[in-house]
Amino acid sequence: MDVILAKSAGFCPGVKRAVNMVYEQTEKCRGREPVYTYGPIIHNDEVVRDLAAKGAEVIHSLEELDDLPKGTVVIRSHGVARSVYETIEAKGFHIIDATCPFVKRIHNIVEEQGRDGRNIIIIGDPDHPEVQGIQGWCLTPSTVIQSVDEAVKFSQMKGEKLCIISQTTFNYNKFKELVEILSEKGYDINCVNSICNATAVRQQEARDIASKADAMIVIGDKSSSNTRKLYEISKKECENTYYIQTLVDLDLTAFESIRYVGITAGASTPNNIIEEVHTAMSEMSFEQLLEASLKTIRNGEVVEGTVIDVKEDEIILNIGYKADGIITRNEYSNTANLDLTTVVNVGDTMQAKVLKVNDGEGQVLLTYKRLLAEKGNKRLEEAYNNKEVLTAKVVNVLDGGLSVVVEEARVFIPASLVSDTYEKNLGKYDGQEISFVITEFNPRKRRIIGDRKQLLLAEKAQKQKELFERINIGDVVEGKVKNVTDFGAFIDLGGADGLLHISEMSWGRVENPKKLLKVGDDITVLIKDIQGEKIALSLKFADQNPWLTADEKYAVGNVIEGKVARMTDFGAFIELEPGVDALLHVSQISREHVEKPSDVLQVGEIITAKVVDFNGEERKISLSIKAMETPVKEETVEE
Repeated sequence: MDVILAKSAGFCPGVKRAVNMVYEQTEKCRGREPVYTYGPIIHNDEVVRDLAAKGAEVIHSLEELDDLPKGTVVIRSHGVARSVYETIEAKGFHIIDATCPFVKRIHNIVEEQGRDGRNIIIIGDPDHPEVQGIQGWCLTPSTVIQSVDEAVKFSQMKGEKLCIISQTTFNYNKFKELVEILSEKGYDINCVNSICNATAVRQQEARDIASKADAMIVIGDKSSSNTRKLYEISKKECENTYYIQTLVDLDLTAFESIRYVGITAGASTPNNIIEEVHTAMSEMSFEQLLEASLKTIRNGEVVEGTVIDVKEDEIILNIGYKADGIITRNEYSNTANLDLTTVVNVGDTMQAKVLKVNDGEGQVLLTYKRLLAEKGNKRLEEAYNNKEVLTAKVVNVLDGGLSVVVEEARVFIPASLVSDTYEKNLGKYDGQEISFVITEFNPRKRRIIGDRKQLLLAEKAQKQKELFERINIGDVVEGKVKNVTDFGAFIDLGGADGLLHISEMSWGRVENPKKLLKVGDDITVLIKDIQGEKIALSLKFADQNPWLTADEKYAVGNVIEGKVARMTDFGAFIELEPGVDALLHVSQISREHVEKPSDVLQVGEIITAKVVDFNGEERKISLSIKAMETPVKEETVEE
């Protein structure tokens, strides 16, 4: 068998640049701030999943940013509309632009042509993010055309000027065909061939190889537009063309009589996947193909076998086939350095899934964990459909969230969905069992998303409801100090927070709440007021009101001691006890003239004075030092 691998297969410069920018940013921001990509950076689930493991969370809408901590947003290689940049910046996020330079060139072209008064025709897929991004840079009306029928039906008012550009990954021959149809209509057209040169080369190379091949393999993500076009081009030249994402999707028995195999790959396909397919095809000898044609098992088949040998890192199964089955440590469990002799015994029967009928050494490569994962996925699907609450242990703490395992099926919980409040350090969840619900289930794209936040919010809402049904104004309740500010403290009442304002912390004056209370303190408070979901609290209990006995303590004529609390030009306010202040007017300080109280008094000074007036209703007390001084007798002069 001859195997020809296209020279242009794999990452194009623009894709490679974008992917590297995200990897660099995740490394740069590790542990400091989150990294997001606006949409999948490229159309390849393998790459997107690996980037997620490194901490790059994918966001699909600008609204998601409202609930996420500030960080860096990387613009995907396909580009976005101008308004997206403006909105992201307005929300306070840093932008890294990974837009492909060829796409960026199109943005500049449509903007310039729009200023020239030309309406824009985009040859491409209207649902593709690149095309949608281009439309966001058009200053004049734009139309997307991708079929001959749409080109034939297109009409424009006479006198209107047009500019035709193309999606970078569009089929070049089809682009020429559509342009010819539009040109025949007699419009004033400025046509710009914006198909990426790398795309054109890749498509032509695929066409040349497929025209000579007995079978053609096209490797790439099913959502990749350029890969899909490579498949269409190859299929036209070679009927026996296979569209796969990884080697697992390829049935090697289909190549038993093939002499010439061509391989190409989309611009977003990682090199390791291409190399794996190329190696597998290259190693297939005539004898291997003959064996494959005679075998009774297939890749992906579930087989049952008996354990005939167990090593620390390997299990050997008799699966009733001419070759034994091998389960490596990595294909048994995700647990690192697991000693298989501690979990499996000779003589045990177990099921496994066939990965490779021949691993290159005549043995069948099996996987146990992937079979469990498939069963786990079914369990997760049931939970997703039934909105069931699941509980599982956190097995990995990532920069972008938490990874949990349910029956060997992994669930990713983004950092924004771990808690109902911002969690700076997710490390505390490592090894803990947490509850969550499945909010997104797409095993094909390996995207299974869990949400713990909504459970916490629901629990909080229930506790809040129960709290408001229980409490009333005037109740004395227990709480815990949650936060202390300059203006007061927020008290957790077990379902809702109440505000203990600084003015309600004492019958006396409180200068700094942080000196009085600490986070975590248990506290008994009075519910002063309830307005909707707002609860006002107080520490001014009625039975502790110092004015209840003030009429006796500070009756007119009583001599008392007090501390100078504050001063004005007209007098000094004397604190008799917390919550009870009296006025010492400047005229009552001394029989001698005093200009202002600060000339003779200091804040904090203890003074002795006589009560000269008491008004309990208005809570006003007047003091006099002068009244305590003995009047100076005037000397009598004899005549």
